[in-house]
Amino acid sequence: MGFGELLEQVGSTGRFQVLQTTLLCIPMMLMASHNLLQNFVALVPPHFCSAHTNLSQPQMSAEEALLVTVPLDQTGKPERCLRYAAPQWHLLTKNGSSSSGKEGDTNAGLDVDLQGCSDGWTYNMTHMKSTIISDWNLVCDQRSLKQMGQTVYMGGVLLGAVVFGGLSDRYGRRILLLISNLLMAVSGTCAAFSTTFPLFCLFRFGCGMALSGIGLNTFSLIVEWIPTSVRTIVGTMSGYCYTVGQLILALIAYFIRDWRWLTLAVSLPFFVFFLIAWWFHESSRWLVMSNNPEQAIKNLKSVAKFNGRKEEGEKIDMKRLQETMKKEMSCSQGTHSVLDLFRTPTMRRMTICLSAVWLSTSFAYYGLAMDLQKFGVDIYLIQVIFGVVDIPAKVVMVVSMSYFGRRTSQCGALIIAGITVLINLLIPYDKQTARTCMAVLGKGCLAASFNCCFLYSGELFPTIIRQNGMGWVSMMARVGAMVAPMVLLTADYLPWLPGLIYGSAPILSGIAAIFLPETLGSPLPDTIQDVEDRGTGRSSKVSRKEAIILQDTQADLLKQTA
Repeated sequence: MGFGELLEQVGSTGRFQVLQTTLLCIPMMLMASHNLLQNFVALVPPHFCSAHTNLSQPQMSAEEALLVTVPLDQTGKPERCLRYAAPQWHLLTKNGSSSSGKEGDTNAGLDVDLQGCSDGWTYNMTHMKSTIISDWNLVCDQRSLKQMGQTVYMGGVLLGAVVFGGLSDRYGRRILLLISNLLMAVSGTCAAFSTTFPLFCLFRFGCGMALSGIGLNTFSLIVEWIPTSVRTIVGTMSGYCYTVGQLILALIAYFIRDWRWLTLAVSLPFFVFFLIAWWFHESSRWLVMSNNPEQAIKNLKSVAKFNGRKEEGEKIDMKRLQETMKKEMSCSQGTHSVLDLFRTPTMRRMTICLSAVWLSTSFAYYGLAMDLQKFGVDIYLIQVIFGVVDIPAKVVMVVSMSYFGRRTSQCGALIIAGITVLINLLIPYDKQTARTCMAVLGKGCLAASFNCCFLYSGELFPTIIRQNGMGWVSMMARVGAMVAPMVLLTADYLPWLPGLIYGSAPILSGIAAIFLPETLGSPLPDTIQDVEDRGTGRSSKVSRKEAIILQDTQADLLKQTA
């Protein structure tokens, strides 16, 4: 708590902390918008083959042109990817009757030849004025590219976590936050003006990288400038910024129906965030650990002046800094790696189970959140509902963790989420209200699972490798988010298969979570040996101070949800 003493001296909850935390939290709202932007910019409008270019009856209505050009599928709707090889003029005299649309069917005693949409597609742009689907014809044979675009974006998020996480420990949080904000602004703007789909994916990849950099460095700058006593409140409030961001996206998308302008609307503010970030103070804690105590003292004095405690800040000098943070500097000695997560039996079992929990939670969460069209409900309304459900879900999970324990809550949230997804497979497609209710319940359970696994993982990993452990499971979550869109492609072969996979994964990981140790009322482990002792049943009672630390740890980890 050495740095904590210095923080109290300069003002730990003064105007500086309030202003910097507020300014850092605002971009989190638009981070949620970028994560779920695909729901709107890649909305698939109803479409069918365009009429033949040599169709020579200008007096014909659009309905009549559709009738003689496009056959009907088994549900009585126009085929999306097939048309008649030649206009079927005789259908105009048959009171709107037509063939079933299957190749080989007879029409007026003749075989009907079908072909692909060689003259392009006609789109019904009811919800959006334009999307990347309609602009670049990502339908029929090219429909898999839609899911590929989201996978590329999540790949950027994964790479950004690796790159910016390591660079921030070497070069500082503030400079990496500046770079990330600028990268998001530039990449998002370029994505909005992309002329081809590959260029769009390239710039969205950059947005994904920037999102990781913003999230990681925002988290560090917030928690390293506030005291332990307020981390629970600050962490909870900042965690809800992501939830609010989902609602903001629905509002913006409702009024901006062009995908290019929508992408610009959620990207241009990051130029403002880039300018604001120049005011942020680098973490003095990190500066001391990085052998730059002079700048650390300068920042502390600046904070003291801002908080109206200039005289107290002037008392901080090199000697005072070294004496106060001697313990923290000594604790930072020694090196550990990700391999330590697998060296011992209990750590190995724990890491594998947590990896399954994180991967499946993210996998199923984005599987539901990124395919809103399948519910048959207004896409803007379902986006609001999916965002609002996170609020009570997180509250219920916090209460459950306090009364029933982390393990029971984690298992229950995952298993219930999986069951709701599987039940949806049995509900007829025309029962849209029932299907939507089950999907909302499942999405809420997955949001609650995220809430739990952040805290639970932080309590399970020992202090000396906690960041390595959290980095590992976060990487597993991003892998799940990358794979989720691609699973939707299996619906082309078996329509029920994506739902089966999305539902089975949480159930299996919920069962795996049973093998994790309970941490409610247990002290935080500091060493790997502490974890091994807990695994063999040798544990100590938690002190009052450690119980407080457990609650504060929750806030630190919840902050990363953004």
